[in-house]
Amino acid sequence: MIGRRAGAWALAGLLAAAAGPAAATAASPRVGPETGLPLPRYVSLKASEANVRRGPGRTHRVDWVFVRRGMPLQIIAEHGHWRRVRDMDSATGWVYHALLRGNRTAVVTAEVAELRAAPDPEARVVARAERGVVLDLEACGREWCELSRGSVDGWARKAAFWGAEPDEVFD
Repeated sequence: MIGRRAGAWALAGLLAAAAGPAAATAASPRVGPETGLPLPRYVSLKASEANVRRGPGRTHRVDWVFVRRGMPLQIIAEHGHWRRVRDMDSATGWVYHALLRGNRTAVVTAEVAELRAAPDPEARVVARAERGVVLDLEACGREWCELSRGSVDGWARKAAFWGAEPDEVFD
C-alpha cells in the first residue's frame, strides 16, 4: 500500500507541475526531488550507528551520531543520496540514504504506554512499554496505532509515542 500511495503523491505532484505554478497550492503534497516520495515522511534507522552531518555530503562536519538501530526519524528534505532528518527532539541533520529504511517505527514518549488488544480504552492491556522503547508501527487510525515488538502486538493512543502525525491514517 505504501508504494501505491507514494505513486499517487508523485503523480499529484507531476500533475500540479504540468498545470503550472498557479495550480500548485499550499495544499499540494510535497515530494522529494530524488525519490518522488512524500515529504515529510517517517523512516527508521537501518544501521546501529549513523553519522548526522551538518550538510549533505561526507565533507560536512559530523554534529552527532545516532546509535540506536530502528529509531524513528522523519525525512524532511532530500539532496542526492542524502536525507535531511528530524528526530523526536526536533534536532535535524543529514544522513546517508543507505543508513535508513522505509520500515515505520515509533518511540514511546509517555512514562508508560499501554498496548491494548483493540483500539479501545476498555480493551484488555496486552503489554506496557516504558518511555524510550522502540516498537514497529504497523497501522494507524485516527486516534490509535497498532504497534508490535517480537511476539507482542497491541494498540496504543497516538499521544503515547512519536513516529506518526496526529492526523495520519494508514494500514
